Amino acid sequence: MKICAATGNPGKLRELRRILEAQGHQVLSQKELGLDLDPEETGSTFAENAAIKAAAFAAASRLPTVADDSGLCVDALDGAPGVYSARYCGRHGDDEANNDKLLRVMQDLPAEKRGARFVSAVCLMMPDGRALTCMGECPGRVAFARQPGDYGFGYDPLFIPDERGVPGGGKRPNTEHDSYAQLTPEEKDAISHRGRALEELEKRLPAFLSET
Repeated sequence: MKICAATGNPGKLRELRRILEAQGHQVLSQKELGLDLDPEETGSTFAENAAIKAAAFAAASRLPTVADDSGLCVDALDGAPGVYSARYCGRHGDDEANNDKLLRVMQDLPAEKRGARFVSAVCLMMPDGRALTCMGECPGRVAFARQPGDYGFGYDPLFIPDERGVPGGGKRPNTEHDSYAQLTPEEKDAISHRGRALEELEKRLPAFLSET
């Protein structure tokens, strides 16, 4: 299926394209489609914001569209930054400032109180308005300092997932305590919030497409 990826985030686009193309789909970016959209995310949940973005891009592209809204939810912060993850510092898309603020807010929290999870809502919107939304989560914790690597974006250098993927499929405990940013794409996709949401989408897609 030819799919429009409703995102202007290069890191998110890479992940969506990598996972969806592995499922056999052709993924087109908004740049490739000549679209310049930035719909306002006014929802109070990840699912609501994903649907807002998917609807806007599906209407403009006239293609089945996949949008993801995701964020980091810290237990000790009552789920913050949550849906405000991309603009936690007060402006949108400043990864470094967002990471700095999170480290500052959590600086006095001990290891046992640094539990967190990444959450993703993926919405597939058809041009006729039919929609399928799938959720994915990845549990872990927030590190005391950045653990940068060759991969990742956003809060990835701060997030230590409980598990990691293994070659050939499957997963195992993340005994190395590597951050999202230090995992290879294959290791991350197997356990990531976005990977799990898109895996659920793949399972449910045939039945969804068969509906009239």
